[in-house]
Amino acid sequence: MGGKIDETKPFLAINIAVMTVSDTRTLEADTSGALLADRITAMGHKVAARLVIKDEVPLIVAQLKAWVSDDGVDCIITTGGTGVTGRDVTPEAFAQVWEKEIPGFGELFRYISIKSIGTSTVQSRACAGVANGTYMFALPGSNGAVKDGWDEILKYQLDVRHKPCNFVELMPRLKEHLWPNRTKAAQ
Repeated sequence: MGGKIDETKPFLAINIAVMTVSDTRTLEADTSGALLADRITAMGHKVAARLVIKDEVPLIVAQLKAWVSDDGVDCIITTGGTGVTGRDVTPEAFAQVWEKEIPGFGELFRYISIKSIGTSTVQSRACAGVANGTYMFALPGSNGAVKDGWDEILKYQLDVRHKPCNFVELMPRLKEHLWPNRTKAAQ
């Protein structure tokens, strides 16, 4: 499904922070976060940070805001907390931080996920957005969801060589709305 990679163009590594949202996992027992971090580094990107945060909106929001304020973080990928139970609050936390939602990410994730888990994919609230020029992607907490999200979507969209388009090539323009004295003539 991925698309085409333009091998004539150089790869551009970005800095990706990984957050696992869980009340029960520790960093040592976090298989989905480890799987994601391994895939990120295997592709050539840098894991800027990796941690486990409890399923508490204020804690998730605070960490997301810290990372979107950090020039050393280009992208945040979370695993966990995207279900429908009372403790699943990652999408609510994301909504408090993002400036723009990327609804197609969740839609595409569920489309891909139906192949492996069938109609159970409707229980996923995978989502994405942009805040302060930083991409934010929320994946479910299972290893299968990480594989679906990374291998089928993010691996391509976070590769500047992917055609016809990708998220990385848009990064220099994500803060356009913050540029002072921007006029229509400059657009």
